[in-house]
Amino acid sequence: MDKITETIRNIRAIDPGILKAAQTRLDDLTKPRGSLGRLEELARQIVGITGSMKPAVDRKAVLVMAGDHGVVEEGISAYPREVTMQMVLNFLGGGAAINVLARHIGAQVYVVDMGVAAELDPDPRLIDKKIGMGTSSMTAGPAMERGQAARAVGSGIEAAETIIGKGFNIIATGDMGIGNTTASSAITSVICDIKAEEVTGRGTGIDQAGLIKKIEAVNRALSLNKPDPRDGIDVLSKVGGFEIGGIAGVILGCAARRIPVVIDGFISAAGALIAGTLEPKATEYMIPSHSSVEKGHQVALKHLGLKPLFDFDMRLGEGTGAAIGMSIAEAAVKILNEMATFSSAGISAESKKQP
Repeated sequence: MDKITETIRNIRAIDPGILKAAQTRLDDLTKPRGSLGRLEELARQIVGITGSMKPAVDRKAVLVMAGDHGVVEEGISAYPREVTMQMVLNFLGGGAAINVLARHIGAQVYVVDMGVAAELDPDPRLIDKKIGMGTSSMTAGPAMERGQAARAVGSGIEAAETIIGKGFNIIATGDMGIGNTTASSAITSVICDIKAEEVTGRGTGIDQAGLIKKIEAVNRALSLNKPDPRDGIDVLSKVGGFEIGGIAGVILGCAARRIPVVIDGFISAAGALIAGTLEPKATEYMIPSHSSVEKGHQVALKHLGLKPLFDFDMRLGEGTGAAIGMSIAEAAVKILNEMATFSSAGISAESKKQP
């Protein structure tokens, strides 16, 4: 917990003064006030996050946090557990959707092994933070020990620090872990105080019978483990996943170092819920990319007070939505940094007297 405590201590609320200054700059650009809508809101947020009136978000990295889940034994996924390891190799080989989108926006992809149930060969794009060979089944007891949960969050912080140390100035969270929508549904149900069936979706594409089984698994896990919604580490240990804890740590690590963090879909939102429970100020540093098809995602975002940038009916994970979100963030910053002002362009500003 020392790493988590130290990191949380360094997270500060965003200064309202610099947000006001950013708005003044945005209002002076050669356009009607507010006419670029969410792009202006996003640019202002990034100024607040970074503390710079001319922020840079040109060095982009995607951290794909990977881990396996014991709850897969309950038959809640359309894919077997070994797909986690196989997809990690696909990420490292550059053949997954996140690799394609990362190349498109000029981002680097790193995979963080938080708990894949296989030994992975060393790779320069692989960060080894393995806590264990996957979690235990949360339907039979806690998914992990409390100490492991704290280690997962701390390891996520360390992964963020490693990437920030390489000079990256904006980070996107991604995930890989067969069974992780089940864990995310349980986390969301607990922290948002809402019934499991209202936050549990089809994940990888299970049928109706599979969905019923999945909801039952979440309810059994919650009834058995009784996680404390006020204690993010307790929730993570009882019904979470190693990679979800890692995502929470990445968010906290970025917030402590004033680095914008673009969160992906439902799994990243579950990690954001854990991070927000540990330090509510961390939500100010989160940029929500998209609204997932997974219904629990909307519940989580609403609880966090976050409004997604777009809705493309996506549900893949991997950081795919967040990669697109990073591109939008870069566009917003370019608007702020590169547009002319009325005075510099010699254009008459908006009249103070309105008809």
